[in-house]
Amino acid sequence: MKNKSVLLMLLILVAACKKLDLAPVDRFTDLNYWTTADKAKTVLNTAYSQMFNSNWFFLNEALSDNAYNSRGDAEGVASIAAGIYDQSLGRFNSEWDNHYSCIKTCNVFLQNVDKVTNMDANLRERMKAEARFIRAYQYFQLYTWFGDVPLFDKDITIDEAKTISRTSRAQVVDFVLKELDAAAAALPLNTAYDQADRGRVTKGAAIALKARALLYEGRWQDVVTTCEQIMGGTNGTYSLFPSYEGVFLPQNEYNNEVILDLEYVPLLRTYSNFFDYAPISVGARLNAFAPTQELVDSYLMNNGKAINEAGSGYDENNPYVNRDPRLTGTVVYHLYQWKKPDGTTQTIYIKPGSDPNQNTKLDEYSPGSVASATGYYLRKYYDPTSSNNFQSGLNLILIRYADVLLMYAEAKNELGQMTGDVWDKTVRALRARAGFTDAAALTFNGGAGQAGLRNIIRNERRTELAMEGLRIFDIRRWRTAETVLNGWAHGAKYGSPSVDNGYIRANQRVFDPSKHYLWPIPRDERNLNPNLTQNPGWQ
Repeated sequence: MKNKSVLLMLLILVAACKKLDLAPVDRFTDLNYWTTADKAKTVLNTAYSQMFNSNWFFLNEALSDNAYNSRGDAEGVASIAAGIYDQSLGRFNSEWDNHYSCIKTCNVFLQNVDKVTNMDANLRERMKAEARFIRAYQYFQLYTWFGDVPLFDKDITIDEAKTISRTSRAQVVDFVLKELDAAAAALPLNTAYDQADRGRVTKGAAIALKARALLYEGRWQDVVTTCEQIMGGTNGTYSLFPSYEGVFLPQNEYNNEVILDLEYVPLLRTYSNFFDYAPISVGARLNAFAPTQELVDSYLMNNGKAINEAGSGYDENNPYVNRDPRLTGTVVYHLYQWKKPDGTTQTIYIKPGSDPNQNTKLDEYSPGSVASATGYYLRKYYDPTSSNNFQSGLNLILIRYADVLLMYAEAKNELGQMTGDVWDKTVRALRARAGFTDAAALTFNGGAGQAGLRNIIRNERRTELAMEGLRIFDIRRWRTAETVLNGWAHGAKYGSPSVDNGYIRANQRVFDPSKHYLWPIPRDERNLNPNLTQNPGWQ
């Protein structure tokens, strides 16, 4: 049963409603639970499990122009993309509930962990820092979606929850930044954890999340300073993994590019999103989530030119050759060579009428079929070791070093400080790792000017970080959502030649800049607490 966030948040411990002089012996309360470090760790691990989830990770891409959710309304993304939602949408309730449930867990932990008197002091301080980071991450998510949100750093009562008001976004941002500073001061480096504790929050994670929070505020000099704390190597050993595809494979979990990830464990804690994302011919059930033509078009040619740029060499009839290698690492297209777990490859036929096996034609595009609605499937994060129905224990990366480099490049350019040296450390390094070899793609073009470089860096973020859940936040902070999310999201050129030059019209998007840059405060929350005001444009 889902509980109502601030008012009825998830209770990790069964606590008495009023102070008791004696602790009950038949159940846990705050008076008798906090006796060992293992019990404290159980509560902290609960906060980790509440931090984020695989559905949001993937489906947030369908809130952007990168992907389309074609079946049902998973996590509300179809309603949001189409602009046909109000304050009662379940996604808003679940987002609010889940974040505040995790905040409650962190507050309960922080208020009670000192009761464990036989606990190692260094361990206690580290665990407190972990909890403060997780709590800050929840508030970061909340204010990014909703703007002003209730802020509290202790476990509040039901009566308090009925009357609490929203705190200004600026105050919540300030709280998050200070909490991340405090967490970073107490957290260990990524090299300091034992193998059993890999995946726990590190000093580098706190610094990187701070950089992202500053990026979203447009505090460019602070972004530069914060990113340099990671790029300098004194706050952890981070670098680009040699293979772009390899970053997302299970054998390379916990590589030096990973700064923060969402932990999964084969057989114990798994997700099966690829059951509805992968090509049907490789064992998927149907397709409910697919990359868009707009995303595919954003990948450069291997000479560094956009497909619509003079001299690019782009051939609309053979569109996937000589492209940015990251396209193949992310999106499945017609005649894609799908690598199978046994080391062999399978050709994926998507263009209508192309499958030589006319008895199946499983992945060929056909309107209204179970195949992809855009003519594309997802490859990034496919786990070749996944079990039945694509059950995967592969960790999902929330922050990686490539993002730090891109944040640094963007901030430097906004400050008018993009130079060949900055380019080489950031964009060139990412492209070289991806597999670009043409000097024209790798060499800094100072003649592009700040505006031209802005477009290049923004597109680099899109292609490098595609399908990692970040695009929606970028187009919102850039205030370009109203441009890219109004009109049709397209698929491959398998549609009617008389409509949009034959590119599939997959989904019509609507984005109203007067109200859609902030989500509405959930109706149920406002019914429970009339002190919660509403965002502009919503009733």
